[in-house]
Amino acid sequence: MGIGRYLELFKLRICSLITFSAIVGLVAASSPGATLGTALFLVAATMLAAAAASAFNHYFDSDIDSVMKRTRKRPFPSGAVAGSRGVLAAAAGLFLLSIAVSLAALNYMVAVHLALGAFVYAVVYTVWLKRRSSLNIIIGGLAGSFAVLAGGASASPELCAPPMLLAVVMFFWTPSHFWSFAICHREEYERAGVPMLPVRVGDSRTALYILINTVLLVISSLALWFFGHAGPVYLAAALVLGAYFIYWNIRLLLSPEKEAARSNFRASMVYLGALFTSVVVDMAMRNM
Repeated sequence: MGIGRYLELFKLRICSLITFSAIVGLVAASSPGATLGTALFLVAATMLAAAAASAFNHYFDSDIDSVMKRTRKRPFPSGAVAGSRGVLAAAAGLFLLSIAVSLAALNYMVAVHLALGAFVYAVVYTVWLKRRSSLNIIIGGLAGSFAVLAGGASASPELCAPPMLLAVVMFFWTPSHFWSFAICHREEYERAGVPMLPVRVGDSRTALYILINTVLLVISSLALWFFGHAGPVYLAAALVLGAYFIYWNIRLLLSPEKEAARSNFRASMVYLGALFTSVVVDMAMRNM
């Protein structure tokens, strides 16, 4: 059996996004004490924590994954990976290693934030909320916010405003992103008994909620500039990207169908990636 099937358990693309968010949190904190070594240890600790939570999610959701066409070829439901105890042990080991790296090479607040992020995703979202509440992804989205805070804490354990403001951006981004995805796969979620928002309220109302949430997201993105923690490069990016994302939201609202939802989902990825990149560029230009 190829090692690739085991690597699928760790959802490396999602782990990479979470890790990038942590790096942006580090950059936003802009502490003179931050070094390349700090960034490398942060990458390692964040990837380990995210991989641990993802592996547990694969294990716990294997029953509903087997029902949905989109997920039935994942390692557990397809039978490509057996031995759940081994996977759980590996997940626990990765999590403990993440905490050990954080404590040994960074500081205790990084460990706290990464532990909270993993707990929110693996336990609060996966175990408690995903199958019970249409608000599941709102609370589950805190996992990404904790990654940003972990990045900020790696520069200095004291809480500072820029990473906190970006954590709010991450919190508001998550529902707009995942509700769009849920519209694309509403029938599968319904078949599996997962009460995602479109299953409960329908695609049209979900599209309205996405637009409302995205407006809050764009407003929250401006706070970093408003409070003096970003310059004109970031402001321009936040305004242009905000208008871009709202445009796709409106298209989805006018035509709440799968293709429009898929386009909005892709737009959400462009939005967050470009916005967080602009934080790095803006910070670099301000420090020149």
